[in-house]
Amino acid sequence: MDKTFNAITVEEKKSGQFFQSIQERNIYHLPKGDLLVRVKYSSLNYKDSLSYFGNKGVTKIYPHTPGIDAMGIVEFSKTKDFNEGDKVIVTGYDLGMNTPGGFGEYIRVPKEWVTLLPDNLGDSESMILGTAGITAGLCVNAIQEKHKIKGKKAVVTGSTGGVGCIAVMLLTKLGAEVTAITGKTSSQDFLFSIGAKEVLPRNDYLSSVKKPMSKGSWDIAIDVAGGEMLAGLIASIKYGGIITCCGLVDSPSFTSSVFPFILRGINLIGIDSAENPINKKAEVWNNFANHWKLNAIQNISRNVDMHGMMDEINKISEGRQLGRVVLKHK
Repeated sequence: MDKTFNAITVEEKKSGQFFQSIQERNIYHLPKGDLLVRVKYSSLNYKDSLSYFGNKGVTKIYPHTPGIDAMGIVEFSKTKDFNEGDKVIVTGYDLGMNTPGGFGEYIRVPKEWVTLLPDNLGDSESMILGTAGITAGLCVNAIQEKHKIKGKKAVVTGSTGGVGCIAVMLLTKLGAEVTAITGKTSSQDFLFSIGAKEVLPRNDYLSSVKKPMSKGSWDIAIDVAGGEMLAGLIASIKYGGIITCCGLVDSPSFTSSVFPFILRGINLIGIDSAENPINKKAEVWNNFANHWKLNAIQNISRNVDMHGMMDEINKISEGRQLGRVVLKHK
């Protein structure tokens, strides 16, 4: 098949430097796979910025097109599981890491990475959610397996980012009283507008924590920061409380004590969204299309083209991102 398309492309020069541009690519540049998908929407995640700037822990082979999320239409299928014309979602696995991702107008992927777009979920809505929504949803599922959410006190770190702001909205919808912790002091109005009952400045909160055990303030937590923030939450969760850990924007390392675990019986649960089985992801998508429907989700996002996405990648790498950014292909 001889067809060209545009894609944000990252190249590695002999000097070891990385160069980013919008290039015309050909379908034959794509790897083998069961489905050829014309991408309508993608979205920006922190991992995309790592790939974009040449982090070899994320992407080893260049030239490369980032974009770990994609929603689009099947143009060619080798499998009976999907038909041409189907609307589909792909998030995680190797997409956008070493497999060309959603920042290009076409992707080719294995069927095991793909799920149908639920009927009650809009095209762009699915990418406002994207990997961030899947991650927040998996956190909530893990919490619900051990704890009721309605009426509980919840805390979300990194609350202005993708996972964080969706977690605030979802926990609020499910009846929790949500505290949002943020390092962006100018974002209070935004966080109150999406459902937070309290907003705590990051540094103020950390300076108030007493270790190894502080006052038990919350029943449940969704942490995207790791590092010192996660250590603070471990010291601050009530008896029998649950922390879901899904990020490391602060640090991958933290120092804590066994005391909160053996004296308060708290639970720390790790959440992975990239390699989670596709049936589990499909369950989360269907939840967002039905009883988890976030009717105001358009308020936390903005659409950009490829040029705009390149500008937004610089913002997220500098910690200046607020809400969600969706790439709309022509």
